[in-house]
Amino acid sequence: MTLTRRKTLAILGGGFIVAAGAATGTFLTTRTPSTALAPWDAAGAFEDPRLFALSYALLAPNPHNRQPWLVELDTPDGFLLHRDVKRDLPHTDPHQRQIFVGLGCFLELMAVAATLKNRTAEVDLFPDGTDGPVARVRLAAGGGVDRLANQILARRTCKEPFENRPVPQESLAQLRQYGTAITDTAEVARIRKLTWDAWLTETNTHRTLKESVDLMRFGKSEINANPDGIDLGGPFLESLMLAGILTRENQLDPESAGFQEGIKIYQEMLAATPAYMVLTTPQNSRQDQIEAGRRWLRLNLETTRLGLSLHPVSQALQEFKEMEPYYQQAHQLLAKPGETVQMLGRLGYGPTVPPSPRWPLETRIMNG
Repeated sequence: MTLTRRKTLAILGGGFIVAAGAATGTFLTTRTPSTALAPWDAAGAFEDPRLFALSYALLAPNPHNRQPWLVELDTPDGFLLHRDVKRDLPHTDPHQRQIFVGLGCFLELMAVAATLKNRTAEVDLFPDGTDGPVARVRLAAGGGVDRLANQILARRTCKEPFENRPVPQESLAQLRQYGTAITDTAEVARIRKLTWDAWLTETNTHRTLKESVDLMRFGKSEINANPDGIDLGGPFLESLMLAGILTRENQLDPESAGFQEGIKIYQEMLAATPAYMVLTTPQNSRQDQIEAGRRWLRLNLETTRLGLSLHPVSQALQEFKEMEPYYQQAHQLLAKPGETVQMLGRLGYGPTVPPSPRWPLETRIMNG
């Protein structure tokens, strides 16, 4: 997570001053978690086509940045993709729907990257049933380069307020091949309220909040040691940590100033949304979830190509008891009868944000 100077000063509230002496200045300029970001630089640095494609695939978006993929290299031109069950989100994603959407993102990014080596990914989903490997993949020789391949390293998830300007119609026409674009002022307002109410529900439900807080990585050292979960890093956030304002404890305390300011920040972010993208599937099978993830990944690459920003706001799609009213409302607003809303995302023009931390490829290979 990246906060601007303005947001940081809002949390400080004008009542705290972080010393800005030489030692502190040096500290603040060396807060980049370089180890956790190294996989972005290492992407593509492999001759083996499987490792080449996988080194890009692990940069895919996924829920809570859990990176729930494990790979078994089983043939010279292929591999098996497994779900790492230790990375489930039992409270916010009790049926692993979002986890499988993330695995779909991984598969599509792998397939796009493989084309840079003139390979075509042949994907066989659930070859041994849904309780076995997620997919068997073979990289066959031949095929042209995917038109979105050069967007891979620029792709981001932008968790910042978007500019108050509309998305051009020509851009929307490109994006509608992946899902439904919503720009109508009244509809956007209804969805804004839905996403805010749903976010508050997740935040005010202790077990779902704690699931997120337990996955927060506070500062450079924690992020480098565990480059998954929710990264809280950068010079300004670490200033708050030094001042004792941002701690794991107060993120669980609704009465704390840090908690309350965090709510204001998210309210501002969610409100600054000119448009939404919605991805639905006819049903809600594991195959549907994987397919939705593959479409979301291409949508994310397409928005990158068009200079737009995309940010999933899927709290209303979560399937725990307290969220049920908003889950029903989301499906009434966004889907046809019988369909499942798999992804809901903010769409607009946002600032440039840094990449998210990742585990290196060797940690994701089961038999490397």
